[in-house]
Amino acid sequence: MAVEKIDTLVIGAGQAGVAMSEHLMKAGVSHLVLEKGRVAERWRSGRWDSLVANGPAWHDRFPGLEFGEADPDAFIPKEQVADYFAAYAQKFNAPIRCGVAVTRVWRLEGQLGFAVETSQSTIHAENVVVATGPFQCATIPALVPAGADVTQIHSSDYRNPGQLPEGAVLVVGAGSSGVQIADELSRTGRNVYLSVGPHDRPPRAYRGRDFVWWLGVLGKWDIQAKAPGTEHVTIAVSGARGGETIDFRRLASNGITLVGRTQAYLDGTLSFAPDLADNIAKGDANYLSLLDEADAFVARNGLDLPEEPEARRFMADPACVTTPILTLDLKRAGISTIIWATGFTSDYSWLDVDAFDPSGRPSHQRGVSSEPGIYYLGLPWLSGRGSSFIWGVWHDAKYLAGHIVTRRQYMSYRPASGRLEALPARTAS
Repeated sequence: MAVEKIDTLVIGAGQAGVAMSEHLMKAGVSHLVLEKGRVAERWRSGRWDSLVANGPAWHDRFPGLEFGEADPDAFIPKEQVADYFAAYAQKFNAPIRCGVAVTRVWRLEGQLGFAVETSQSTIHAENVVVATGPFQCATIPALVPAGADVTQIHSSDYRNPGQLPEGAVLVVGAGSSGVQIADELSRTGRNVYLSVGPHDRPPRAYRGRDFVWWLGVLGKWDIQAKAPGTEHVTIAVSGARGGETIDFRRLASNGITLVGRTQAYLDGTLSFAPDLADNIAKGDANYLSLLDEADAFVARNGLDLPEEPEARRFMADPACVTTPILTLDLKRAGISTIIWATGFTSDYSWLDVDAFDPSGRPSHQRGVSSEPGIYYLGLPWLSGRGSSFIWGVWHDAKYLAGHIVTRRQYMSYRPASGRLEALPARTAS
C-alpha cells in the first residue's frame, strides 16, 4: 500500500488545530489535520455541563467569525463554543480527518520529514504541528488511597451535581474550574469544602470594562514570560451567571467552608496547610494591584469611565479564615466525594523525536521546536500570556504558518546554473 504523503500534518482539531489549518490554507501549504474525536472534542466531552467560556464573546473568538446572534458581552456555553469551531473549520473547508488517533511520530532515516503512525495508516510529513493542547492527562495527587471510603474524580470527569453520591463534597483547587464547580454544588444545597491554594484573583470587570479589556490596554497580554516563582499560580476567574468576580469571602458567606492547601491523608483524616488567610490576602493584593493600574490608566488618558469605589470593599473574613480548619475527618464531615481540580500534565510518549528539554518539556522558541520540522501550538505561554486564549492561539498559528512557509522556501532553493564555483585553494603563506 502506498504511503500517504503530505507537506504538513497537524495533530489535533481543537481551537489550535483549526487555527493552524486556516493559516496553512491561506499560505497555500498542503496539509492534513488529524483528530481522534470530533472537532473541538474537549469542549464537548472534557468539561462540565454548565461551563461557559471564561472570556466574553467579543474577545474569545477568531477574527474571521462572530458568535452568531450572541450578545458580544455574553459568555458562551461550551457546546456553542464547540459548534463555533466546527463551523469555522467548515467555513474554509479545513482538511480535517476525525476518528484518527496518532500513535507514534519519528524522523525518517536519511530523508526529509517524519513518519506518523496512526490508528488507520502511516503518513509521511515534512512538518508536524503538535496541536494537542496542555490538557492531556488529569493530575490527581497521590494523597488519598484508591481504597479509601470516598469517591475521587478529577474536575475533567465532573459533569453535574446529579452524578455524585449523596453527601458533602471536598473540592481541591481554587482556580477557575474548582471555584465554579464548588459554587455550583453549593447552590444545589450540598455541603461543600473548598481547598484554596495560592492564586491570582482578577476582577471580572471594573469601571465598565471586562478584565480582558484591561489586560489589553495595560499591555499585559504582551508579557512573554511569567515572573520567576509564578509559573504555576492558578487564576480564579469566571464567566458563570453572566460573569462575576471570584470572591472567596462571598463563597464562604453562601455556605462553602474554605480550607488551606490539602497536604496529607492518614486514617480517614485530611490535613491542610495553615495558609488559607495568607493565600486569600495575596489574592486580594493581586486584585487590588490591577485596580490601581486601571485607575492610573484612566487618569493618565483622561477616559470617561465610571468610578467604582465599592470594588475595593471586602467583606469581613469568615470564621473558616480567622479560625482555619487544619484537619478534617472525612467520615465525620459526611464527605462522600473529593473532586480534584488540580490540573493536567502532558503526555508526549508518542512523539519519538528530539524535541524536549532535559526535564521532558517541549523545547521550543515561540512554538518552533528544537527539532527542525516539529512545531508546538496551543501551549500556555507559547509566545506570551495570550497563548492560552482563543484569540491568542490564532495569532500563534499565524506565526508558525509563516515559519513553515519560510522553511519551505529555504528547502526548495536551487542555485542558478553556473552560480556555484569552486573556491580557489588556499596556499601556505
